[in-house]
Amino acid sequence: MTKVQPRALADLIKRPIITEKATVLLENNQYTFDVDRRATKPQIKAAIEELFNVKVTAVNTYHLPPKERRVGRFVGHRPRYKRAIVTLAPDSKIVLFPEV
Repeated sequence: MTKVQPRALADLIKRPIITEKATVLLENNQYTFDVDRRATKPQIKAAIEELFNVKVTAVNTYHLPPKERRVGRFVGHRPRYKRAIVTLAPDSKIVLFPEV
């Protein structure tokens, strides 16, 4: 496995996902992120541990199907992306909604 620079790890994680399903997963200490399509599970694990200073126990990934978009008579597809569901250790936590 090639060593990834810590600076490049931050570029693997695009954004956290805040949907109804993702908020239900928060109860199980699982967090959902959009990640780079070429990112591997060990790279995603290293990136989450580096960025949020937590202990990751499991990483599950899946590719979403392409969605068709139409502009007038032209049909195309939205850019494809990959999602990762990250399970943290029981004593770890990521604060997605800071107290205001």
